[in-house]
Amino acid sequence: MRIIFMGTPDFAVPALVALVEAGHEIACVYSQPPRPAGRGKQLQPSPVQREAEARGIAVRHPVSLKGAEEQAAFAALNADVAIVAAYGLILPRAVLDAPRHGCINIHASLLPRWRGAAPIQRAILAGDTETGVTIMQMEAGLDTGPMLAEVRTAVDGKTAGELTAELAELGGRLLLDVLADLPAHPPRLQPDDGVTYAAKIDKAESRLDFTRAAAEVERQVRAFAPAPGAFFELDGERYRVLAAEVVNGSGKPGETLDDQLTIACAESAIRPVLIQRAGRPVMDRAALLRGRAIPAGTALA
Repeated sequence: MRIIFMGTPDFAVPALVALVEAGHEIACVYSQPPRPAGRGKQLQPSPVQREAEARGIAVRHPVSLKGAEEQAAFAALNADVAIVAAYGLILPRAVLDAPRHGCINIHASLLPRWRGAAPIQRAILAGDTETGVTIMQMEAGLDTGPMLAEVRTAVDGKTAGELTAELAELGGRLLLDVLADLPAHPPRLQPDDGVTYAAKIDKAESRLDFTRAAAEVERQVRAFAPAPGAFFELDGERYRVLAAEVVNGSGKPGETLDDQLTIACAESAIRPVLIQRAGRPVMDRAALLRGRAIPAGTALA
């Protein structure tokens, strides 16, 4: 097929690679414009743009697709289908209708659960035991289009980073199956029951909330690992927690119960496994405590 690929983050890269290696013709890649990043705040292309350019594929990164000129340029690519994976722009009707088979989305949830921007983090935060990828025919609504196929996997204590990588690979393989035989994957309307929305993550949500049960706090850690990283503050310094375990213990939420950084929660306690002080590398708890003693009774914010 002749395909327009539209994606931006790491999640979208395996699908692009799968399409190329399966022999599909990529007419063009659309991705978000380069953003300032790093210490020097130099403009950095997205992961999808880097992958496309490494393979000699033309890349466009308009700031909007609402203009008639951009829509005409999109239609002129004469694509059989557009594949969309975490692209980041709303697609107007003229864009949705331009390819012969329309626009197909790789969405990282089992629709209709977790429509929206942050389905992986929301699934972890909610304590879902299962998630997956849905291949969906796009329409004007927010992830409301009919479903073509889905694949499932267990959440099973995975971090957002681990789950993102797994779902990206699963989604790429499922996409190839769908494109290989579109008639075998007729569109199915999403059910009206079970609709939930995965709102964009607010940075404030990554502050650990010890007034919750330890199981919920541990899910916070996994949902925000590796980025932005769940955190607490001590003496004005931020500590990012990248892995943690639920342990027995009780006390005032947010206070340490011993000198091993066991932190009381509303129910049970949490103990960091991997932690990072500001401006320093990630280390295990023992290494942190060798350089920075945190005695029992310390209040964390």
